[in-house]
Amino acid sequence: MFKKELQKYNLMSYTAEEDGVLKEILLDKLGFSVRSISKMKRERTVNVNGEYRKPTLDVKKGDLIEVEINEDMANFEPQNLEMGILYDDFDIIMVDKPPYMVVHPTKSHFDGTVANGVTDFIIKKDEKVKVRFVNRLDMNTSGLVIVAKNAYAHHVLSTDMSENLVEKKYIAVVKGVMKEDKGTIDAPIYRPTDDSIKRVVDERGQRSITHYSVIERLDDATVVELKLETGRTHQIRVHLAHLGYGIIGDELYGYVDENLIKRQALHAYSLKFKQPRTREDLEFKAEIPDDMKELIKKLKMEE
Repeated sequence: MFKKELQKYNLMSYTAEEDGVLKEILLDKLGFSVRSISKMKRERTVNVNGEYRKPTLDVKKGDLIEVEINEDMANFEPQNLEMGILYDDFDIIMVDKPPYMVVHPTKSHFDGTVANGVTDFIIKKDEKVKVRFVNRLDMNTSGLVIVAKNAYAHHVLSTDMSENLVEKKYIAVVKGVMKEDKGTIDAPIYRPTDDSIKRVVDERGQRSITHYSVIERLDDATVVELKLETGRTHQIRVHLAHLGYGIIGDELYGYVDENLIKRQALHAYSLKFKQPRTREDLEFKAEIPDDMKELIKKLKMEE
């Protein structure tokens, strides 16, 4: 078992729950690959009760297995940015990404990204961490982003994501009054060409499922909560447009009125998942940003 008080960002501590071979415990209980275990042996980074032990040797119930985590430092330029760090432990950092901020540097946005801000945060904590994103958001979507501090955490959470064990909820403001209080959009999403940014609903695409629930109906708009069952690119934006209720401010799929809001009114407000090592339940919520609050206020004034 993983005892929370023993864990560090650069050290994984596991107490053997039964007698066994160290290699088998590293494979089955800790989820390491054969390649990773070979590296541990080569670099002598696995200890039992404070001393190096070959992975082929036995361990007893109650033995303390410690694996050193040696990561390359994040190679992003550190920048002190306006973004919220909601949570930080030995495996993850939870970020509340503001709108208009890119998650990862690109050719057109090489700085001012979440990666730059997280790197600054890590350096100030005097930690040596490689930044790995578990989930990503479009530049104009605000909300929760999970950063993994090590390959183990990234692998566990990415697997949980693919197996639909991470609960992801969004809030959007759409054009038009939705008739049903709740429902499910089960429509395949397809990328027409390799260089196409826009996605479409098409039977040739991947199955995509979004659950929705109306929060508030306005004069000609609806505030709606979305829960993702799958995680395709632009899924919520495509599905809502397919239903006939495009997101206000969405230039690709929705209804644009810059007097109302200058970006798509979409916010990743809730994430619920298990901590990678301890498997305790974690739940985070990010408050709706000011521009979406102002949008709802404007729409209410039009009623």
